Amino acid sequence: MTKKINIGILGYGNLGKGVELAISKNEDMNLVGIFSRRDPKNIQTIFNKTKTFSLKSLEEFKEKIDVLILCGGSRNDLPLQGPKYAKEFNTVDSFDTHAKIPEYFKSIDSVAKSNKKVALISAGWDPGMFSINRVFFEALVPDGASYTFWGKGLSQGHSDAIRKVEGVKLGVQYTIPSNEVINEVRSGKRPDLPPYKRHKRECYVVLKEGANSKEVEKKIVTMPDYFAEYETKVHFINEEEFTKNHNKMPHGGFVIRSANSSQEHNQVMEFSLKLDSNPEFTASVLVAYARACYRLSKSGNFGAKTVFDVAPSLISIKTDEELRAQML
Repeated sequence: MTKKINIGILGYGNLGKGVELAISKNEDMNLVGIFSRRDPKNIQTIFNKTKTFSLKSLEEFKEKIDVLILCGGSRNDLPLQGPKYAKEFNTVDSFDTHAKIPEYFKSIDSVAKSNKKVALISAGWDPGMFSINRVFFEALVPDGASYTFWGKGLSQGHSDAIRKVEGVKLGVQYTIPSNEVINEVRSGKRPDLPPYKRHKRECYVVLKEGANSKEVEKKIVTMPDYFAEYETKVHFINEEEFTKNHNKMPHGGFVIRSANSSQEHNQVMEFSLKLDSNPEFTASVLVAYARACYRLSKSGNFGAKTVFDVAPSLISIKTDEELRAQML
């Protein structure tokens, strides 16, 4: 095998742990280490051989890391970390605030290009895998309508946003799609409904001592880009119930397109995911796209990229010959 791709992980929450696991399943990759704002001595990694370092030491690894995977949150971490680390590293992230992706892309593109780096943003399952299927379906049969449904499942980005609200000790958010609307679309009907009419959001929150529940609820349900437009319910529970009933991270969803290839024929296309672990699957996508990021860098194709810019062969460990023989 050719040289292994040296990967660094920035941040070690649920997503960072998923990346550690995913790297172990990709034989062409080597984990240099985990870089965290926390004291490295206090970080318990999944594998004993995994090395941990202070974030302050990351600059010393510029020549040792081929791709740095950013595992911070989209609300507060990535908007700062993306442009900052694209100056010195090839990076991959899962920035998932859809409305702000164009702005985030622009903040990184010129930085990455001027420093001859590749910054692959918003690589996950949505944005990411769902995004690709939306493009494929629309390109194949243009005369129609596409629908995306998320859940039922726990959203990492929205849960992270809840936990950033003052007064919240613990919090998770579940996205729940409308089964009635899903069935309508599958039958060939095309209801004209925006995403916030096709889903609702349910939040489960443990308050910090002395926090005002009404104030916390108001901050959550009025949060722009996350909850403001949606039907959102906030349930306040105790820590014991939270630990018992909300300690797993399932998710999934559907991309469905209903479109006419002629007046007589309607074509319904569907891509779906049912995930036991949202962060582990997102991490698996990040690691696959880290391979593409490395290859783009080696070819001199610098700048910010999205999954739309990456050919499928670039994320596969298989050679082009193997892909043609085994997958085509």
